[in-house]
Amino acid sequence: MNHNLSYLHPYPFAKMASLLADSSPAHAYPEIKLGIGEPKHAPPDFVLDVLRENLDKLCQYPSTNGLFELRQTIAHWLERRFFLHHVNANTEVLPVMGTREAIFSFVQAVVNHGDNVEESKEGSSANTSLDKQLPLVVMPNPFYQIYEGAAILAQAMPYFVPCTISNDFKGDYRLVPNEVWEKTQLLFICSPNNPTGAVMTMDDWEMLLRLSDKYNFIIASDECYSELYFTEPPIGLLQACANLGRHDFKNCVVFHSLSKRSNLPGLRSGFVAGDATILKSYLQYRTYQGCAMPVPHQLASVAAWQDEKHVAQNRALYQEKFVLWMTELGELLDLRMPDAGFYFWIKVPEQFDGDDEVFVKALYEQANIHALAGRYLSREVDGHNPGKGYIRVALVASVEESREAISRIRKLLSA
Repeated sequence: MNHNLSYLHPYPFAKMASLLADSSPAHAYPEIKLGIGEPKHAPPDFVLDVLRENLDKLCQYPSTNGLFELRQTIAHWLERRFFLHHVNANTEVLPVMGTREAIFSFVQAVVNHGDNVEESKEGSSANTSLDKQLPLVVMPNPFYQIYEGAAILAQAMPYFVPCTISNDFKGDYRLVPNEVWEKTQLLFICSPNNPTGAVMTMDDWEMLLRLSDKYNFIIASDECYSELYFTEPPIGLLQACANLGRHDFKNCVVFHSLSKRSNLPGLRSGFVAGDATILKSYLQYRTYQGCAMPVPHQLASVAAWQDEKHVAQNRALYQEKFVLWMTELGELLDLRMPDAGFYFWIKVPEQFDGDDEVFVKALYEQANIHALAGRYLSREVDGHNPGKGYIRVALVASVEESREAISRIRKLLSA
């Protein structure tokens, strides 16, 4: 077996299961799940219709780079959404089976050890082991755990940039030492961020692009929450490139998905777009990997990317729930409106000693509400875990369930 598997951390939900193993939920209440970021809004019927109408095409082997019709649709969507002059559907777009799988495999494809490969040590990270010759993958902290796991299994070392209230939960990349950038091969950015909801600005992107030019590393932008905004659509990495005249998207790729945008997590449909040179090699990797989207899924995806009406309706539902939570709980909880996304990143009340594990246990045992302890989404670096003292709440439940959850939380806080 790959010895690096032993260095992987348990997934956050496995940690939650262990935390609650000896607890019993408040049986007086039906369960409300706010811990997992799985969309619960209804998927668009017209997309499901296309899927059903094309089930006979399951008899076909799908090509790794997908149907031209899908690539072209995605290219046009990128041009409209991010004000891009031209996206080449043949060289700058690659459909994938969901961005989770694509993010993981992308790291395996792009990390280059050259002649310097040495064993990593259990529990170590580049923040504390800069003397190592392993390539570095820089990522925000807290983060989507696939970034870290993919880096470890590619035998690279993760370097964590803390995202705290002092830097608007975006991370201050100006504080990353030059010696880190010199060893960095890949930088992950999540904008809008999971779990904090922070969004990168044009100034933020320009700074990172200049660093990428100086140190020659790839920027991978996870933009799966980009369509869940409140007023202005967030600027994406490719849009920032275009604003700076970088129309070849050098060393830049983005990941997008229909899971959150269109409430289709089970369709496993997304795409990678950007630097054609990088995608050419990544396509070769995926050809050997043998991971291609079924043709019915591709045709359903075409319908989804071509329509914006259902996306606007989806945003409106999330906006309604955020307003409800802020109005009903804003005076009792330290609620901070995210820039985008569907998560609240909530500071634990003092009555729970600021302990995120204590708070999520209380929510479970006294209100039968599932939330996620913030420390499980981040790593301790130099004695500080930036997720500790926070919980993540996903506003994926219905408006009615949200009202019920708010009522239970009010009772819990006043007890």
